[in-house]
Amino acid sequence: MSDLFWLTAAQMARMAPFFPKSHGKPRVDDRRVLSGIIFIIRNGLRWRDAPTAYGPHKTLYSRWRRWSGKGIFARMMAGLAAEHGE
Repeated sequence: MSDLFWLTAAQMARMAPFFPKSHGKPRVDDRRVLSGIIFIIRNGLRWRDAPTAYGPHKTLYSRWRRWSGKGIFARMMAGLAAEHGE
């Protein structure tokens, strides 16, 4: 599927400081999961309708829920906006 959304390496590098540290078991690929979350939200899809290229829909939802609860996405957006003086 060529119409899937993927974050570039440069975009991931800008967001990496906002990711929580991994404790114990390594996390599933952050780029794949974050790209999948953005794809789902941008297109207004249900989690179970996520293309398989992004991995299991349960992983996408779990990461979104956990990071949302911890304020990771809010800090990420605030930090990225602050880099541009907006």
